[in-house]
Amino acid sequence: MNVSDVSVFVEAVKANSLAGAARRLGIAPMLASRRLAALEDELGVRLLQRTTRALSLTPEGEAFLPHAQAMLEALGDGLGAIRPSDAGASGMLRVTASVPFGRQVVAPFVASFLRANPEAQIDLLLTDAMVDIVGQGIDLAIRIARLRDSGLIARRLAPNPLELYASPDYLRERAAPRRIADLATHECLAITGVRHWSFLGTGGRTTRQRIGGRFTASSPEALREACVGGAGIGQLSGWMTVDDIGAGRLVAVTLEDGAPEPLDIWAVHPSARLMPAKTRLFIEGLAAHLASR
Repeated sequence: MNVSDVSVFVEAVKANSLAGAARRLGIAPMLASRRLAALEDELGVRLLQRTTRALSLTPEGEAFLPHAQAMLEALGDGLGAIRPSDAGASGMLRVTASVPFGRQVVAPFVASFLRANPEAQIDLLLTDAMVDIVGQGIDLAIRIARLRDSGLIARRLAPNPLELYASPDYLRERAAPRRIADLATHECLAITGVRHWSFLGTGGRTTRQRIGGRFTASSPEALREACVGGAGIGQLSGWMTVDDIGAGRLVAVTLEDGAPEPLDIWAVHPSARLMPAKTRLFIEGLAAHLASR
């Protein structure tokens, strides 16, 4: 199957016209039409219904489109893997991250990455749910966690220190906790299902403190908003609260006998695939971006 013919089909769908596909590919409209016809002849089906004003996918074309896109992306990954190291990233990179980290850290980095790599494309999926990156065709997941063993490859990008925070209003109503055990009497804002917080004490010993509170949420952003609103004490990442600290909306709460056990920021990708240049360059760039913050 001729890759050039497949490219015409995919670009025609994107542009909704053969003329648009020809412009994208830098070829004459007549050549684009011949290439599409050649692909349809080879497959023995009509992929597109063509009128003077628009194109529409046939049922066969709709079924073939994701395979055509995957074919072109696989070729791009293969070419990217053997490009010179200074040639930059190219092709589509699908990345997932949590909603707050994606908005505050990854998206701003993406802008600089795309400027430095004009042939690259990024599709960023923001979700606080755990994504099956293999099943959903994701190239790279940015996770803040203590990783468990899996069939995936992970690279530590940066530490992710945690601190306890509360609003000035909350601390005026309730005396700030001084020791880890004091948290048992406070409104603690936690991720849904979490009943303990871990702390590192003197000598590196880990202490698990049972916590409780009237508000839990599946989203760290919701916990931050509740914390700012005075609903309780939150255990949050520093990058999430920097603006609130500067504006006086939140205050860091320091304990005498321990500090929240830190997490790490990881780049996770499928182990079954060779790492294309676009993935490697994105990981390296994000690691440098995190180190500069």
